[in-house]
Amino acid sequence: IPELGTKVTENDVVEVDGKSITERKADFVYLAFNKPVGIVCTTDTRVEKDNIIDYIKYQKRIFPIGRLDKLSEGLIFMTDDGDIVNKILRASNNHDKEYLVTVDKPISQTFIKRMAGGIYLEDLDKTTKKCSVRKIDSHTFTIILTQGLNRQIRRMCEYLGYEVVTLKRVRIINIKLGKQQRNTKNYQKENYQYLNY
Repeated sequence: IPELGTKVTENDVVEVDGKSITERKADFVYLAFNKPVGIVCTTDTRVEKDNIIDYIKYQKRIFPIGRLDKLSEGLIFMTDDGDIVNKILRASNNHDKEYLVTVDKPISQTFIKRMAGGIYLEDLDKTTKKCSVRKIDSHTFTIILTQGLNRQIRRMCEYLGYEVVTLKRVRIINIKLGKQQRNTKNYQKENYQYLNY
């Protein structure tokens, strides 16, 4: 019989009259989802008809970790575990997010250097952190960020006189777009995969 104020932890078993009343905590859901262009990363299903929640139609209440704007596509995590959100999004944790970007005109070496070196974004009054930028072909590059300012890549390109044509997030930390990267009409069933932690 415990004393008044005894704290119960996850590892304790609580019994009343010899019967356990300890419920096992439900398993959390962790999904890696390939968000298509046109879908909005919001849980407000009343305001935005093209929202990610209605699009996935998952059987449990889940929400996105972070955002991808409506015109962008690619990897986003979905979960029902509120505690993991800050661990992934906190800038001080320096978690990599990698993007594949196509722009409207040929990429110069000056463009690559300036993108990598950090750019002052006047409307946000912030300078972007130094990052890794690699040219893939004349109009395409990859960029690895550890911060997530609003529309950061689009703003950086715009500052240098380039317009983003396509933007796809291909990796978060060590999780890459894999099987769910296939183009498919049935995203709800085939375009996410379970993550195990």
